[in-house]
Amino acid sequence: MKKQIVSLLLTILLFTTSAATIHKFHMALYQINYASEKKMLQITSRIHIDDLNKALEKNYNKKISVENENSSPEKLLLEKYLSDRFSIKVNGQGMPMNFLSKEIDGDELVCYWNIKNISKIKTLEVKCTILIECFSDQQNMINITVLGAKKSFLLLNSITSQLLNY
Repeated sequence: MKKQIVSLLLTILLFTTSAATIHKFHMALYQINYASEKKMLQITSRIHIDDLNKALEKNYNKKISVENENSSPEKLLLEKYLSDRFSIKVNGQGMPMNFLSKEIDGDELVCYWNIKNISKIKTLEVKCTILIECFSDQQNMINITVLGAKKSFLLLNSITSQLLNY
């Protein structure tokens, strides 16, 4: 248990200190919180802009800049890319995610989603393949808080989903 906590803290430390323009590893961070009073999952992602632009260009065969706030076609491609590669099942059922907004924080794109009408969580399955097609070393760090219980795990090229029981 101690080894897992130390590993998690080191990963988070490396992620937060990677604000340089050129980075040596590829990591994105996802925070999922269950707001029981609102019967809603609240989701935030932090993804390196250059990596995301590269993935979008590779997938859609056109130069895309997600930092361009005013481009509706680019926003639609971004939303499509993210929703095709990030999904959540609650109690075994796939749930539609509502894309709320995005903002730029340094060299990261921060996106906000929610999933409504969740009265109780027995199981939660997260699948994430964002950026994996571009970077074999891509790590997607998932942090989840449900009813005060915090769980974290890494999704990699070889492990793209995780099922949690509550």
